[in-house]
Amino acid sequence: MAETTKEIMTENNIDITLLGESVRGLVSLAPTAQLLANADIIPDTFKKKAANVLIALNMAQRMHADPLALMQNMYIVYGKPSFSSKFLIGCFNNCGRYTSIKYRFVGERGTDNWGCEAYASEVATGQDVVGPLVTIKMSKDEGWYSKNGSKWKTMPELMMRYRSAAFLINTTAPEISLGLMTQEEIEDTIDIQPLRDGSFGLEEQAAETEKLIAETPVTVVDMPAPAAVVSQPVSEAVVPAPAPKIEKRTPSF
Repeated sequence: MAETTKEIMTENNIDITLLGESVRGLVSLAPTAQLLANADIIPDTFKKKAANVLIALNMAQRMHADPLALMQNMYIVYGKPSFSSKFLIGCFNNCGRYTSIKYRFVGERGTDNWGCEAYASEVATGQDVVGPLVTIKMSKDEGWYSKNGSKWKTMPELMMRYRSAAFLINTTAPEISLGLMTQEEIEDTIDIQPLRDGSFGLEEQAAETEKLIAETPVTVVDMPAPAAVVSQPVSEAVVPAPAPKIEKRTPSF
């Protein structure tokens, strides 16, 4: 096996050592993925889908997170995974490189300049890391506030905390989020709703209708054509032929 790998590297000048290790790691996780896929308490996105569970296990390894917690906090939108803000905040707080995230509010509550910024301290240096400031004005300018069903109108403080924490994680430790958006960020950007398979997308009703039409068998019934009725003019009616005339012959004697 080692000689084969060495030959491939020599012939193609491609170092596949890292790829090989990654593949071997996934193969070693396959039995565990199959075992978890048979569980009833995991989300529908992973239930009976060992390949999805295998990807979740790989992501949990890279994020140093519990696999079941990751699956319970992962949302699939258009085939792309995203996480809840609470889960990413927990990963950041437990990574060991930073102190727990804290929040600082500025401006006047109830006004457009009311805002929040998330911050933490780097353990190695003691320096503070501060995320971008999120304000009510920003939510309005970006269109988050005016969306139908927006939680920015009913619970603005919580939404500012979630958004400012996501900004801090993405700018300070993007390796924790793996570059993925949070569920709240996606909900603020597009209109999504839960689908039957546990993922999220647009216009489920339209998709279900199209699927119903496509799967409904069409039965064609051949109806016999009505018999043609031919009418004849009275003048052309068939008249019975006259009876043949019988001649009487006189005997010759």
